[in-house]
Amino acid sequence: MERSRDVCVVVAVLMLCSMMVSTASPMSMPEAENSNEELRGSLLANGLGLTPQMGWNSWNHFNCKVDEKVIKETADALVSTGLAKLGYIYVNIDDCWAEMHRDAKGNLLPKNSTFPSGIKALVDYVHSKGLKLGIYSDAGQFTCSKTMPGSLGHEEQDAKTFASWGIDYLKYDNCYNDGTKPTVRYPIMTRALTKAGRPIFFSLCEWGDLHPALWGFKVGNSWRTTNDISDNWNSMLSIIDLNEEYADLARPGGWNDPDMLEVGNGGMKNNEYIAHFSLWAISKAPLLLGCDVRNLTKETFNIISNQEVIAVNQDSLGIQAKKVRMEGNSEIWAGPLSGNKVALVLLNRATVPHSITGNWDDIGIPENSAVKARDVWEHKTLETIFVGNLTANVEPHSCKMFVLKPIA
Repeated sequence: MERSRDVCVVVAVLMLCSMMVSTASPMSMPEAENSNEELRGSLLANGLGLTPQMGWNSWNHFNCKVDEKVIKETADALVSTGLAKLGYIYVNIDDCWAEMHRDAKGNLLPKNSTFPSGIKALVDYVHSKGLKLGIYSDAGQFTCSKTMPGSLGHEEQDAKTFASWGIDYLKYDNCYNDGTKPTVRYPIMTRALTKAGRPIFFSLCEWGDLHPALWGFKVGNSWRTTNDISDNWNSMLSIIDLNEEYADLARPGGWNDPDMLEVGNGGMKNNEYIAHFSLWAISKAPLLLGCDVRNLTKETFNIISNQEVIAVNQDSLGIQAKKVRMEGNSEIWAGPLSGNKVALVLLNRATVPHSITGNWDDIGIPENSAVKARDVWEHKTLETIFVGNLTANVEPHSCKMFVLKPIA
């Protein structure tokens, strides 16, 4: 969630970002310099974010219409469908969960009409399922919905409250702030979380405004690189394109976040959702489901439960793939995996079929290598041994995804 911004500003931001990446280290911003090494050490000591986080978030499907019944039923569904065993362990409440006013001592109050049992009881329920509960706040006076207070000026108090409830994850937005830079406001919450007495995954959500990929690794476990996603093909592609600009800055412990998944919300076709999930997976993006997991279609379940694609996302090497080549609407995305393997996505952005070739010299494989290719959506290893390149016919608004293994 964020306030809309002019397209020209976005273009200017990208140009500035390109210059900053080439001329400045991630710690070139003076506001983030002091004590960040100490902060990062504390976060890493918790062992959080060594692979991109997986789970569910309420916003994309439910917006403000979320309550404890939805959260409990979602936790139940993650377990009963087997998704939890695949790694979807975070159940994250987004905006609108608290009363508009704090109590007499300044504490946040769960909204009585929607969370009458309180957050602690909800945490206990989710934990009893073997899952983790996440919550939402904002580095401003209000959250983006303006229906509840933000944590600006209450960072330590709110962090202690979250820890006392047993919260495992904090998404921290950027609305209604006081005009100070995110590099000033976000580390205050980092300090508060490290002193709260409980490991809490810290998800920065400042929309890419001040290039958080350049400083986020010292402050949190993931950082939003873009505006909010919408459930359509063009939005999804524009989001992942922006996210790709920061590929070199993602690594175990800190991930670029192009926003939650839209798979299953109905705005795209099945082939488009497959491309969406493939691009998020190969980009080492958080896999946070944004649909109603209580009512999954077979098609949606088959996408989000693909263990071979999830394995690419969760690979221990933790290197984000890049768009290594593009020819019109045909694109080649590739990134290294552990075990001397390479993940490859051949993406067709066009409305007509295309034959797309991934050349070894583009994707980081020695040019004359013989390679076995595993089609991770068809779940089969191709009989052909490929030398020099791999070519596939790709349908409109679709992709092919492979794991490549050099054998000679």
